[in-house]
Amino acid sequence: MKINNFGPSGVNPYKRQMNKLENTVKSANKAADKVEISTTAKEMQQVSQYTNARQEKVEKLKIQVENGTYKVNPKEVAKSLIDFYKK
Repeated sequence: MKINNFGPSGVNPYKRQMNKLENTVKSANKAADKVEISTTAKEMQQVSQYTNARQEKVEKLKIQVENGTYKVNPKEVAKSLIDFYKK
């Protein structure tokens, strides 16, 4: 008994693998991710004069706290708390 064409005939598994690789490369090129930053976000990233002034104020307060010369005004704190919770 003679058996001819054992297994799938006319199919080259190596060629099939190459076709899969080519398809994945083509699909990867089509679907590229893109990120855009708005002008508002760009403005927020820039260092402003307010940041520098705030940093100076924080440094002064830090020195006062370390020296023990920082005094809290309880009336202003109470007023701020009331204003915060009224909103």
